[in-house]
Amino acid sequence: MMVKDSQKESDMEVEMSETLSPDQKVVSDPQRDHSNTPSHFGIWKKGGRLFSALVAMNILLLGCSLITSGSLKEVPIHESEVLVYLSVLMSLSILWMCFQMFFTNKHHDSVLFKDCHAGPIWLRGGLLFFGICSILLDGLKIGYYVGYITCVSSLLIIYPVIQLVFVIVQTQFLWMSSKHCVQIHQNLTRCGLMLVLATNLAVWMTTVTDESSHLTRELLEHLKHNYTDDENFTLESSIEDETEQKTDCECNSVCHLLKEAYYYLYPFSLEFSLFACAMTYVMWKNVGRLMDDNIESPHHLKLSSYRQIPFAGLACGVVILFLGLVLFVVYELQLKDKHRRAQVLLTFYTFHVICLSLMSIGALAGSIIYKYDKRQMDNQKNPSRTLDVALLLLATIGQYCISYYSIVAMVASDPRDPLKTLTLIYSLLMIIQHSLQNVFITEGLHRQLPEDWPRQHMASLHPPKNESHGLTTGSHHCPVNVPGTRKLSRSARLSKRLSVVSIKAALSTPISTHRKRRRLLREICVFMLMGNILLWILPAFGARLRFDNHLEVKFYGLPTWVLITNICLPFGIFYRMHAAACLVELLLLP
Repeated sequence: MMVKDSQKESDMEVEMSETLSPDQKVVSDPQRDHSNTPSHFGIWKKGGRLFSALVAMNILLLGCSLITSGSLKEVPIHESEVLVYLSVLMSLSILWMCFQMFFTNKHHDSVLFKDCHAGPIWLRGGLLFFGICSILLDGLKIGYYVGYITCVSSLLIIYPVIQLVFVIVQTQFLWMSSKHCVQIHQNLTRCGLMLVLATNLAVWMTTVTDESSHLTRELLEHLKHNYTDDENFTLESSIEDETEQKTDCECNSVCHLLKEAYYYLYPFSLEFSLFACAMTYVMWKNVGRLMDDNIESPHHLKLSSYRQIPFAGLACGVVILFLGLVLFVVYELQLKDKHRRAQVLLTFYTFHVICLSLMSIGALAGSIIYKYDKRQMDNQKNPSRTLDVALLLLATIGQYCISYYSIVAMVASDPRDPLKTLTLIYSLLMIIQHSLQNVFITEGLHRQLPEDWPRQHMASLHPPKNESHGLTTGSHHCPVNVPGTRKLSRSARLSKRLSVVSIKAALSTPISTHRKRRRLLREICVFMLMGNILLWILPAFGARLRFDNHLEVKFYGLPTWVLITNICLPFGIFYRMHAAACLVELLLLP
C-alpha cells in the first residue's frame, strides 16, 4: 500500500509539473538555484580561508620554535637546522609564485576583477626600495661568508643565495599581482599566499633575532669595560658568531667591513618582509572577491589636485629631520666618551621631547579639524584599510609596553636626577603621541570623500546641450516659432543668470572652507610624516636610548631588560614606518 501511495504522489507531481506553464517553470528553477549557490559558495570560501590560515599558523609556530631554540645556547638546536627550514620554505614559495605568475594569472578567467585600493604605487615603490636594500644585504652576506669558506658550513652561503632569489621573485610577483582578485584555483591560491606570508614572518623573526643578538653583544662589550663591578650587568652571551668560534679562520679586513656594512641594512630587510606580509594578506582577502574594478581609488595620486605644495609643513619637517640626523651623528661619535656621555644623552633626550611634543600637537590639531568636518564616515568593506588600522593598533602595544616599564623604573627610583626626569617625560610623551596619532590616522582613513555633492550642484549650472528652454512639440526638442517666444527666452536667460550667481555664492563658502581644511591637514601630514621617518631611522640604525642610558638596565637587570626590549622594540620600529605609510595615504586624499 505504501508503495502504491508513493507512486500515486509521484504521478500527481509529474501531472502538476506538466500543467505548469513554461514561464512558471523557468522562473521557479533559477530561484531555487540562486538560493542555494551563494550559501555553498560562502561555505567553501570560509572553509578555504580557515584551512589556509591553519596551514600558515602551523608553519609559523614551527618556525618560531626553531628560531627561538636555535638562539639559545643550552638547547641542542643549531643555526643550520633553522636555515634549512627557512630555505625549504623560501624554495616552495618561489615555486608557487612562479606557477601563479606564469600559469594561473595567464588564464582568461583568472583575474576578472581588481581591487583599486590594494597595492598603491607608493606602497609598491617602498617594496621595491626595501627589496633592493635586501638584495644588497644578501650580496654582502655572500661575500662575507665566502671569505670564511674553508671553515664555515656551505649552508651559510646557500641560504643568502636562496633569499636573494626569493626577494627578487616576490617583488616581481607583488608588483604585478597585488591588485588581483583571483577567481580560479581559489583554495590553492589562498594556501600559497599564506605560505608566502608565513615565510616572510619567519624570515622577519630570524632577522630580528640576528640584529638583537648583535646589539646585545655590543652592549655587553661596552658594559664589560665600564661596569665590571656591578652584579646587574653579569650576563653571558647566549649567541656566538660561528666565525668567532673558529680559531683557524682568517680573513682580511674586507670581511670585517662587509659584516659591519650588512648590519646597517637589517632595518631595510625587516621592512621588506613586513611590507610583503601586508600586501600578501590583502591579496589573500581578495581571493574570490567580486567587485567593480572601474571605481577610481581615492588614494591614487592626482597631480591636478596638488598644485599647492604644503610648504610650511614640509619646511618644518625637513628642519626636524636634518637636526635629528646631525644630532644622531654627534650622539654616535660622543657616546663612548665618558666625559661627554651625560651631556650628549641630555641633548638627545631633549630633542626627542621637543619632537614628540610638536607631533602630538599636530595630531591633536588634525583630529580637531576632522571633528568639524561634515563628511560622513566611510564604513564600506576595504581590506587594505582594515589591515592598516589593525597593524597600527597592534604595533602600538610594543611601544606602550616598553614605555610603561620605563615609567615604573623612573618613578620607583629617585626622579630628581635630570636624566631620569627626561626619561620619564620622554616615556609619557611617547604614549601620548602614539595615542593621538592613531586617532588622527584612523579618522582620516575612514573619512568619506566630498566629491559628489559639489559635482551634482555644479551640474545644474551646465545643463545638457540637447535641452531647450523654448517650447517643444511632441518628442522633438525644437523651439516653436510662436509670438512671444523670443521674449520668453530672454526672461529665461535672465532667470538662469540669477540662479547661477545665487548658487555660486552658496557654494563658494563650503568649497573654500573644505580647501582650507585640506591645506591644513596636508601641512600636518607632511610634518608628521617627516617626524615618523626620523623616529624610524634613529632606533633602526643604532640609537637605542633605552639601552644607552643604563637606567632601566640597573633597575631591572640586564637579562630582563634585554628580553623586554628585544621583544617590544621591533614593534616600535615597525610602527613608525607603518604610520609613515598611512600618512602618505592621507596626504594623497583629495
